[in-house]
Amino acid sequence: MSNHRILVVMDREVVAAHDSSVAIIEEALRRDIVVDVCDTDDLCFTVDGASATVRRVRCAAIAGMALAGARCERLAEYGAILYRKDPPFTSRALEATLLLEHVRGSVLLINDPRGLREANEKLFALRFDAYSPPTAVLRDRAMIWEFCGAHGGRCVLKPLDGCGGRGVFALRDGDPNAEVIIETATDEGRRRVIVQAWLPVSEHGDKRIFLLDGEPVGALLRMPAGSDSRANLRTGAVARATTLSARESEIADAVGRGCRALGLTFVGLDVIAGHLTEVNVTSPTGLRELEQVSGRRLQAQILDWIGARLEARACWVA
Repeated sequence: MSNHRILVVMDREVVAAHDSSVAIIEEALRRDIVVDVCDTDDLCFTVDGASATVRRVRCAAIAGMALAGARCERLAEYGAILYRKDPPFTSRALEATLLLEHVRGSVLLINDPRGLREANEKLFALRFDAYSPPTAVLRDRAMIWEFCGAHGGRCVLKPLDGCGGRGVFALRDGDPNAEVIIETATDEGRRRVIVQAWLPVSEHGDKRIFLLDGEPVGALLRMPAGSDSRANLRTGAVARATTLSARESEIADAVGRGCRALGLTFVGLDVIAGHLTEVNVTSPTGLRELEQVSGRRLQAQILDWIGARLEARACWVA
């Protein structure tokens, strides 16, 4: 695969020690694969077709990445393009996926732009309602309270376009801040939110299950730090090695089939107490932590998969 070139579309500012995109890039460089990076705003269309202002990665490690100067490159020059931009999936992200469509068939696209447009990370999980906790999508204060009351007087509010635990609130009947929480989460009724029955995350943790081409290839248990009700690595959750229960394997199989049908190659499922809460399709994290707690180098498996697909497609780039 060393004759291939890879483009990674990702955020400019990352914490390399915990960033899965950097872990994948680091593995690619170990294999003498040429890697360029850009952000969604760097994608464009010129007289030469779909292009991007990119920077060559000179080295990548836990300490960070060293990049060369910017230059314009045709997207068709790459063997594979990895979309790794963190949510929210904005209009700019939508535009980026539409620009990537111009190299469909000639470049391996991971994850598939059509799948990225189809699968909102919070709403996609609702397609698998047999495995999801009681969930509603609401903006009306009275309806939120009605849902909360029907599920023990306690629930969780999540933004539809967030990630890393940002903007997540625990709502409890009797909390003096409850009304403020609803106002803030819904922007005073102007914005819909996910309203989900409370799950015992502090007891069971939040399990991240990694899927590669629809198959479970690793899992990581995240336990909340202190009194924090969120089990996100960004908020200080503790990572632990884990295995899948029969129920979790069933969830992974069902969601894996759905992801494979949409071309969603590398995906992270979030499961709490046997319930599917999210399907992370844009930039699943946790590869560094998985390696630390289990020795599994899933980034190597991802590069193996890419290499095999490029060989099969005979998509060589000079």
